[in-house]
Amino acid sequence: MMLKYRDEAAAANMTKEEQMQEIQDYNAFFEYARQRATIVSGEAVHPTSAATTIRVRDGKTLTTDGPFVETREGLAGFYVIDCKDLDEAIDIASKIPVAREGSVEIRPVVTFE
Repeated sequence: MMLKYRDEAAAANMTKEEQMQEIQDYNAFFEYARQRATIVSGEAVHPTSAATTIRVRDGKTLTTDGPFVETREGLAGFYVIDCKDLDEAIDIASKIPVAREGSVEIRPVVTFE
């Protein structure tokens, strides 16, 4: 799984030209990833301001607006890509446009048998 993080304020202030360039960059990434591996799924997510975090303590469900993290970068989306190994995952993740200004976290998905 590749988790995309970016500075939400910077993303919200992109010019139309920057947005169009980003769309072209993502289209190029998808083409590259499709040639290298199988894209299982992927989605963009709304900003952290739309998030709700839940915790269950002593049998009670507690909710908090937002992700309750102290960082400028928020989760922007994810991809699940079937890669043959970590090297291939790193190569593919390095092509995700957000990696140039944010970060991409790679995590293996647990397969339960």
